[in-house]
Formats: sequence, structure tokens, C-alpha cells
Amino acid sequence: MDVPHSDAGFVQAYPAETTEAFCAGHVAAFAFFGGVPASILYDNTKLAVARILGDGTRQRTRVFSELQSHYLFADRFGRPGKGNDKGKVEGLVGLIRRNYLVPLPHAASFAALNEQLLANCRRRLGDRLRGHAETIGERLARDLACFHDLPVSPYDACEKRSGRVNSLSLVRYRGTDYSVPTAYGHREVLIRGYVDNVVISCGADVIARHVRSYEREDFVFDPLHYLALLERKIGALDQAAPLAGWDLPEAFTILRRLLEARMGKQGKREFVQVLRLLEVFQIEDVAAGVRDAIDRGVIGFDAVKHLVLCRIERRPTRLDMTVYPYLPSASVAITSARAYLDLLSGAVS
Repeated sequence: MDVPHSDAGFVQAYPAETTEAFCAGHVAAFAFFGGVPASILYDNTKLAVARILGDGTRQRTRVFSELQSHYLFADRFGRPGKGNDKGKVEGLVGLIRRNYLVPLPHAASFAALNEQLLANCRRRLGDRLRGHAETIGERLARDLACFHDLPVSPYDACEKRSGRVNSLSLVRYRGTDYSVPTAYGHREVLIRGYVDNVVISCGADVIARHVRSYEREDFVFDPLHYLALLERKIGALDQAAPLAGWDLPEAFTILRRLLEARMGKQGKREFVQVLRLLEVFQIEDVAAGVRDAIDRGVIGFDAVKHLVLCRIERRPTRLDMTVYPYLPSASVAITSARAYLDLLSGAVS
């Protein structure tokens, strides 16, 4: 997005040209400028224009209409195929490509790349162009005086779609299947696709959040979604595809081996119960509880849960009887036969 009078610009990169990226770009640009312009000039992208009617009127897409209603700006559209209708836009695109994207930048993620681009945009505000006595930032300040204030909350930049959970507890969005908890099988859900993640809701409850995948026919699992089912069908533990490649701390592997050696099949079930603690607690706390249980030699779900709770609540553990000084000590001895004779003689008397 650019402000033509001041030559100020804002640019971000996204994985694909999608509805959610289009909206997220607007939200980020308005935040960068600290306001909303009275009007914005567009080309005839299908993300904003559903149809061009015979008289030239644009029929806007539903999402673009929502975006306009949220920020209250007017739109203007260039004539199809007429690049000169868009003022300095084409020139600014070329400037950004030459100065920000050549040589090709390297970044660990799109978020890191966008931080680089944002720094370049801010740095350019201090430049002074030929023929101007003021910097770009100083000229921008006058334009910003005409901007509208930002709304209290930003627009929820996502694409919304309805969906249905299949028998494998998966929901399909843009060619990729995302998992939900098995309790929601065959339920109707709302899918919100953001640039970076996918959020799935059932009624008023958010039931799943996943990192967005742009691969076709991909599967994105959360192992936690299948643990309740595996606890009932423990024989499927070793063949469960959602658990394949789950990178857990080594202490979990040691705990499972010890549980199975001591308890057999029931040990597998207790191990899944330990894993289900991850549904509620942070993995760092559960892993610490598992390591503590192994060190103390208290191998079992109840002991791990107790240690995790003690860690979170910052209270001493109650697995060592020496911390209960108020309990009477018990002494177990072999009963003598004479004791029974004494009882019998007492009964006779």
C-alpha cells in the first residue's frame, strides 16, 4: 500500500495470493500508518471484485465488503488493462523490487522476512527525494492528518468456511486435512483460515488450532486429539498415525518402558493417561514430573500427576512418608500361636 502524495509505502510478503492474505495486508498497512485513508485505489483483483457489470459497476466480494464496513474507507478501481490509472503504484512496486527484494532476501520464515521489509519501509521515511525539501516521513505526516482513526479492534483477517468432521476426526480446508478431537466426529464446524494458522470451532468453542499448511493433500495432526480414543483402544497405540513422529522428551520413552515392564497392557494405558496430562498442562511441566517420578522410583500415572501439580502449585510432594510426622508409626510382626491361646482362655473365663 502506498500514499502517493508523500511517496511513502508499506509492503509485506505472504505465502499465496488469498483472501486472508489480502485482508491481513490491509490490517498491517493501517497499523503501520496509524490510521485509515479516506479512499484506496485498486486494480480489479478477484479478491475484491466478484463481477464487473455492463455499466462498469463493480460487484464487491463479501469479504471485501466486510473489510470496508469495518474500516469505513471508499474504494476506487482502475480501468482493466490501464496501468496508468493507478498513479505511482507501478513505480513504487518497481522501487520495492529493486531495493528490497534484490538480491533475493533470505529469512527463516515469512514473519522474519516481513520484519525486514517493515524495517526497510521505516528507514525509507527518512529519505529526501529530489525536488523536495522535506523527507518522505515529514510529507507523510500531512497526509496522515486526513486519515480516519483506527477502529477499537482490527478486522479478523481470515476466510470463513463451514465444514464437517469425518470419521477420522479430520476437517478439510483448501485441500489439507486438519485434525480435531475425536469427541467431535461427524459434527458441523466453522473453519477460519488465517495466513499463518487454521482455527476450527464447534458452536462457541474453539476445538482446534493448527499451523497453516500450503501443501496440497497434506495432513496436519495434533496427537492430543486422538489420546482419548487410544486410551479406550490401547492396542492401536503403536500403529496410530497421528502419534508417528511426535517428538517428546526422552523421559517419556523411559517411563513407557518401565510401565509396560511392570504392568503389561495396563502399563500402556497408564502411559496414555500420562500423555493426556499434556491436554491440560504445559509439556515442560509434565516432562519435569515424568523425570521426577523416574528419579524417585514411583512409576505410575497418579505419581506423575501428583508431581506435576506440586510443581505448578509450588508445594512439597507427598510421596515420601517422612513428610507426615503426625502419622503414628506402624510395626508389623508375625503373630504368635500363644496369642490365640490367650484369647481362648480369656473367652472361657
